Amino acid sequence: MHMEVPMEEKPFPAWSWSVEQCLKEYAVEVDKGLSTYEVEKLRCEKYGWNELAKEKGKPLWQLVLEQFDDMLVKILLLAAFISFVLAYFDGSESGFEAYVEPLVILLILVLNAIVGVWQENNAEKALEALKELQCESAKVLRDGNLVPDLPARELVPGDVVELHVGDKVPADMRVAALKTSTLRVEQSSLTGEAMPVLKGTNPIFLDDCELQAKENMVFSGTTVVNGSCVCIVITTGMNTEIGKIQKQIHEASLEDNDTPLKKKLDEFGGRLTTAIGVVCLIVWVINYKNFLSWDIVDGWPSNIQFSFGKCTYYFKIAVALAVAAIPEGLPAVITTCLALGTRKMAQKNAIVRKLPSVETLGCTTVICSDKTGTLTTNQMSVTEFFTLGGKTNSSRVISVEGTTYNPNDGGIVDWTCYNMDVNLVAMAEICAVCNDAGIYFDGRLFRATGLPTEAALKVLVEKMGVPDMKSRNKIRDTQLAAKMIGCNTLKLGCCEWWNKRSKKIATLEFDRIRKSMSVIVREPDGQNRLLVKGAVESLLERSSYVQLADGSLVPTDEQCRELLLQRLLEMSSKGLRCLGMAYKDDLGEFSDYYADTHPAHKKLLDPACYSLIESGLVFVGVVGIRDPPRQEVHEAIEDCKKAGIRVMVITGDNRSTAEAICREIKLFSKDEDLTLKSLTGKEFTSLSHSEKVQILSRPGGKVFSRAEPRHKQDIVRLLKELGEIVAMTGDGVNDAPALKLADIGIAMGITGTEVAKEASDMVLADDNFSTIVSAIAEVLNIDTIFRYMISSNVGEVISIFLTAALGIPECMIPVQLLWVNLVTDGPPATALGFNPADVDIMQKPPRKSDDALISSWVLLRYLIIGSYVGIATVGIFVLWYTQASFLGINLVSDGHTIIELSQLRNWGECHSWSNFTAVPYTVGNGRVITFSNPCDYFSVGKVKAMTLSLSVLVAIEMFNSLNALSEDNSLRTLPPWRNPWLLLAMSMSLGLHCVILYIPLLNDVFGVVPLSLNEWFIVILISSPVILIDEILKFVVRSQRKMRKEKAA
Repeated sequence: MHMEVPMEEKPFPAWSWSVEQCLKEYAVEVDKGLSTYEVEKLRCEKYGWNELAKEKGKPLWQLVLEQFDDMLVKILLLAAFISFVLAYFDGSESGFEAYVEPLVILLILVLNAIVGVWQENNAEKALEALKELQCESAKVLRDGNLVPDLPARELVPGDVVELHVGDKVPADMRVAALKTSTLRVEQSSLTGEAMPVLKGTNPIFLDDCELQAKENMVFSGTTVVNGSCVCIVITTGMNTEIGKIQKQIHEASLEDNDTPLKKKLDEFGGRLTTAIGVVCLIVWVINYKNFLSWDIVDGWPSNIQFSFGKCTYYFKIAVALAVAAIPEGLPAVITTCLALGTRKMAQKNAIVRKLPSVETLGCTTVICSDKTGTLTTNQMSVTEFFTLGGKTNSSRVISVEGTTYNPNDGGIVDWTCYNMDVNLVAMAEICAVCNDAGIYFDGRLFRATGLPTEAALKVLVEKMGVPDMKSRNKIRDTQLAAKMIGCNTLKLGCCEWWNKRSKKIATLEFDRIRKSMSVIVREPDGQNRLLVKGAVESLLERSSYVQLADGSLVPTDEQCRELLLQRLLEMSSKGLRCLGMAYKDDLGEFSDYYADTHPAHKKLLDPACYSLIESGLVFVGVVGIRDPPRQEVHEAIEDCKKAGIRVMVITGDNRSTAEAICREIKLFSKDEDLTLKSLTGKEFTSLSHSEKVQILSRPGGKVFSRAEPRHKQDIVRLLKELGEIVAMTGDGVNDAPALKLADIGIAMGITGTEVAKEASDMVLADDNFSTIVSAIAEVLNIDTIFRYMISSNVGEVISIFLTAALGIPECMIPVQLLWVNLVTDGPPATALGFNPADVDIMQKPPRKSDDALISSWVLLRYLIIGSYVGIATVGIFVLWYTQASFLGINLVSDGHTIIELSQLRNWGECHSWSNFTAVPYTVGNGRVITFSNPCDYFSVGKVKAMTLSLSVLVAIEMFNSLNALSEDNSLRTLPPWRNPWLLLAMSMSLGLHCVILYIPLLNDVFGVVPLSLNEWFIVILISSPVILIDEILKFVVRSQRKMRKEKAA
């Protein structure tokens, strides 16, 4: 039996309470933990299991039904149903042919529904990926005993948990006591911070503070990378931060809005429904006398006669109109184009997970980008360092190139190893030896183990080289040999040389109080030396001397201290993380320290003694480290500005770093005032709704720092309310709700978590912001395809309308129209999706999401083209019946009977004509078309005329696809060979048309016969003027645009 568990009440702000208060809240002792009885009682009455809720997905039947909730689909369903009923009751057709039309329509709809259901099923995988982040077991104190592997789902608030290096945090917990001098937790996936975060036990006296500021809390799903501690569980299950993210992902998926493409199609479907209804009504009104007649007696109608057969005939024409008006092939063509578009994107390192994103990307008006790893490399690197020169009032700033962990990426500007003075040698030694990080090559990227800042220092050492020439040459030769044999393993030769030279014998771990770490090393001369690195201000306070370039030591005076702090301020303002370097030779009782058996070793076990040991230091210099921007991002930002796409940076990092990076990538100019352009997430949330809207509406870039998941969602939601099409990038768990909410969520392929990838629409294989911009430039323009297909349908509708208006037999039957809409139009429409992009594509504003698919001018243009299509298809039908020749070409070589136009228009009265005869005629393959009743000449006998009409329609569509190469440019400017795929597609479509003409089995299915060479000549002659008409219309557009420009000038 499933037991209802009450929801946990709102947790207290544990971060602002002391450890004693937290323990008292749960009536628990830190050395005993809860009792088993208390745990069971709390779980049953209050908290439930420590696990994420399983959200119920939509049942399959509901997903299937939703695929049919579309106006175009509903019209097609109705057309298929009516066709099926008419085929069933109409005895003139027999066998399978009668049901081809409804079956084909149903097949299209079923395939469309299958694709839709498959996409919907993939949508909720983000929630499943989130569950994988949860911890399986934990070390918990219960009944005074340590349970080493208690299932994490059994935890309740109040439990006492031990955490060690490598442990995944099982719940949101308050740090109660540190078991090591430091505790670092990797929580970037939750908060977006680039570095592992130091944790402590002191309360933070803020009732409402951001996640990043809660330095005494550890969060579910994060990982301990350094140290160990004891914690008190505060929240479990859905009340943890990761649980809140699950709720947000679920809520975002529920308010998933339609893509711009779907909105356009829905809007078009509504208008098309109205148009079809009106046209069908007009057809019936025009022809009502053919099935309804009456006499007027004394002013009143009497002797009313109704012909059910004629009524049904015109009803069939109305159905044919519906089939002609709806582009049945559109769903298939769009799906094919989008699928092929994904391949095109993949070549640009953009992997599309949801097909409509290919089109949505082209409408993007705002890109909300994460900073770490997207705009930057997510690889810490030293960009500059400084040491003192020959005097205490002079310093040397040395620049370093390179943005990755690859030691061969860039070098030190104007550097030779031969001029390494004493100061630079000391700096290289400290960077190499006072360091626990490592670097390895994974076959694709250089990656760091340990702290990223320490890895950056090791790369610096490799770029500096070593002072000993013999060793330097040996290291270089080894590296060259490894490169020649294609060895992928990475050897840090210079760092190894320093570590062999200066043997590490003790480590003084980093702590938050002194903000430094150090090592005791044995120098080659047998003396011990202390090497120290840490926060610059902290080291300066404990430094008695500074070392000059010649190695001389000078006492630190106020002037020297001010110079060093001034240099520090300059480096910090560039967004650099600064580390000071110092050493000490006079170690007192540690001068002869050798191992843990030494009498002074007990002082190394007490972190309180570290500050004293690290006093009286010799200050060497400062190193500036940062996560540098990607080299190509600056150009991508410029492209966005030209294209009218706004860029907003939303990061969990601190404000100064975010602003410095944004200035460097030229999102902001060097001296630009960032008031109301740079805000923290908390500052933005505190604003009123109107103020938020005002800030987001202003042109130009924005940067939001210290942003939490809810801040990102608020920004995306407000931008969407303002009518923007938002692309959101992200890699962490914290980004998943906003990725789900955005019009197009873009996850990182290399650094991205599975949760972020599953919530996204697109994944960047190279994690690079500029990939988004290049993908936008290559994006598919569905409008071209859509307009081409609609122009075809307009022609078909006018053709059928003219048939009904003139009262002649139908010149094309629904199954032929289906063939044109589905098969012959399909390949050229698909190929049009790959028209070459205009050279100035990134200088044009994005397509607006609410732009009508068909503007008034485009509609007029297609009405003109459509009118010609209608006149041409109906014209050749009439010509075949009424003319013996056309432009000197013989039309009666097959021996068919020529009649008057008046007879053709009144063919329904044929049975009342006296002496009317129609002789049999021959078609290709020697087949003879015969009819027992002369009046069958207008039904069975029209097969040749119908074939000519259908062939003219197909040929016009092929020529019209050439017109669609460009909306405004002439074929002289953009010749057909610019899109070779279109020429191939045209050949394919004409080939398919010939298949139904020249294979006897298909002749009967489609009601066509083979054509002679002469007849094909007439078809081409009548079809080709469509190019000339469209060229004239394009010329009018260009002329009007030119006149407008001249007036504006």
